Amino acid sequence: MPNPKRRHSKARTAKRRTHDALRSANAGECPQCHEMKLSHQVCPHCGFYKGRQVRAVDEV
Repeated sequence: MPNPKRRHSKARTAKRRTHDALRSANAGECPQCHEMKLSHQVCPHCGFYKGRQVRAVDEV
C-alpha cells in the first residue's frame, strides 16, 4: 500500500475540506397551513402532502 512521502500542509488539507461543511435543511412554506416544513415531506402540522391529507394529526 503506497504511503505519502511527505506530509500534506495544513492549507492543502483545509482546501480539500472546504466542501465538507453541513448545510441547513431546505425548508419551505406549507401551502395548506402556511407553517415551515421540509421539502418533499408530509407537513408535521397539518398532515397534508401535494394537496391531500395523507396523515392524521392529533389536535392538542
